Amino acid sequence: MSANLNKLVVMLEMQNAMNTKVHEQWFSQGFEWYRAIWVECAEMLDHYGWKWWKKQTPDTEQVILELVDIFHFGLSLRIDGTTSYEELAKQLEQELSTPQTADDFKQTLEMLAASAVADKAFNAAAFAGCMAKIGMDIDDLYRGYVGKNTLNFFRQDHGYKDGSYIKVWNGQEDNEHLVEVVKSLDTEHPDFAKLVYQGLEARYPS
Repeated sequence: MSANLNKLVVMLEMQNAMNTKVHEQWFSQGFEWYRAIWVECAEMLDHYGWKWWKKQTPDTEQVILELVDIFHFGLSLRIDGTTSYEELAKQLEQELSTPQTADDFKQTLEMLAASAVADKAFNAAAFAGCMAKIGMDIDDLYRGYVGKNTLNFFRQDHGYKDGSYIKVWNGQEDNEHLVEVVKSLDTEHPDFAKLVYQGLEARYPS
């Protein structure tokens, strides 16, 4: 299995695990993942900047984070409870390797949103087009995805639901701690997600 294919399988497994933690029979609930995609696209456009009547500078870091969030929803749309992760990963790899782009980032993003609204689908080729337009590759996606997914698990395990979770420690938000932990690790390590979790655990106030 290629490195990219393996990363896609890992992300699919992690997405199913996270969704199952929220609802055991999640893929039979008919959750509107497609709606989450187009709403995120609109939020991302605000971070990128689209208003011609005022000066705006693209917040690339925030755009990347939003794309990572969209990938969570995209994977959730593709998992059907019957098709194997390997098969789903192969389909995704093929689509991601043929980016669909428009004239600029904004129009490419609108193609992604349009598929979500009109077809209730995750257009992975348009998603790859958005990645290409801001200089993001599969490694950036994997790093961002595994980090965010692991942080979501960490939050759930440390009282996020009952309100006892501490979001700011040692003067930094958990997202900032996450970035530092991820930067210190090798993304190619087979236990990358586990190491991210351990890194957060070591920093979290006991």
